[in-house]
Amino acid sequence: MKNEEIREAVREKYGKAALHVGSGCCGAGGSDPITGNLYDASETRELPEGAVQASLGCGNPTALAELRPGETVLDLGSGGGIDVLLSARRVGPTGRAYGLDMTDEMLALARANQAQSGVTNVEFLKGHIEAIPLPDASVDVIISNCVINLSADKDQVLREAFRVLKPGGRFAVSDVIVRGPVPDAIRRDIELWIGCVAGALQESEYRAKLAAAGFADITVEPTRVYDCAPPEAKDKFASAFIRARRPAR
Repeated sequence: MKNEEIREAVREKYGKAALHVGSGCCGAGGSDPITGNLYDASETRELPEGAVQASLGCGNPTALAELRPGETVLDLGSGGGIDVLLSARRVGPTGRAYGLDMTDEMLALARANQAQSGVTNVEFLKGHIEAIPLPDASVDVIISNCVINLSADKDQVLREAFRVLKPGGRFAVSDVIVRGPVPDAIRRDIELWIGCVAGALQESEYRAKLAAAGFADITVEPTRVYDCAPPEAKDKFASAFIRARRPAR
């Protein structure tokens, strides 16, 4: 499947998801085995309901990234903005949180959620995670929540992440990894692509791609194993928290 076909399918799905949230339909979280129960009530209590309902991730990177006051954070594939808003609170008024998304409907929802929340140290950018619209060495921390798997060019995503990170900057994302052989048919299934399953990398592949992009101190920590995949892929997919660092020199 061509890169642009995958991108358009992702854009269509997430655009519809944003509109469903805006119309008052139920969100993607709740009891879903991948996206459900990722955030503590203490984190979401003061967030707009639209930001919580629009969460389509597979983890909670803001809770694990050890964000510090004054840092600049970039969320790749920010969706309805939940991780950006949480990050903005963690870095405080002297810090800044950027959200990057390619879907107009999600950007509109995220900006509405920002306005409702009253958080001001936030900016949502339109663009692709393969071509981040920020200068070199401008970000302290990159987070992402089950979005890198949606890209058909993960090497370029990781090169761009490395580029915009400051020396010593941190890569701290939630994503899906593969824990064994997966049938080719699943890899080709567009519905699974846009559910961030078929695009998943083996842990060893993820480590190798991060290293090839220049990252060091790479760790992969599984956080949730899925039993909801097709029978031939049962228990082969897991959420993981993936950490790496751009070397200081």
